Amino acid sequence: MSALTHLDAAGAANMVDVSDKAVTSRTARAEGVVVMMPETLRLIREGDAKKGDVIGTARLAGIMAAKRTHELIPLCHPLLLTKVRVDCEPDDALPGLRVTAEVRVTGQTGVEMEALTAVSLACLTIYDMVKAADRGMRIEGIRLLEKDGGKSGSWRSEPR
Repeated sequence: MSALTHLDAAGAANMVDVSDKAVTSRTARAEGVVVMMPETLRLIREGDAKKGDVIGTARLAGIMAAKRTHELIPLCHPLLLTKVRVDCEPDDALPGLRVTAEVRVTGQTGVEMEALTAVSLACLTIYDMVKAADRGMRIEGIRLLEKDGGKSGSWRSEPR
């Protein structure tokens, strides 16, 4: 394991200096799930949630969150993202929604936090939009699936 890069020699938090890093194409993918009652999933599928289009709103919330990650998480660099894709797919086996995000940038630092933030906010939006029907929903398994680019190259998570 490498040293923590957000701490200086005295142990104080600081923003990492990326000015000497190469500008490369960088991509990250993340996922999470919202587990709910089958009846709640049916409401979402049929478009009967009182607050409106759950999947469309969650997708938009995730995209907006990725773009604002640097405002939400201390020490994250503001990035000019070139792609943000958020998908919310019904999964009867959960039952619930499986949320994935893919984020890309051409820059000097990675986009793992942006992908994770997109998934997190999309999941929270799903919860908010149907909590009146199912307060017992669970947001689970938010994790990085893969990242590509930069000095450290590619990384893939182990299948679960």
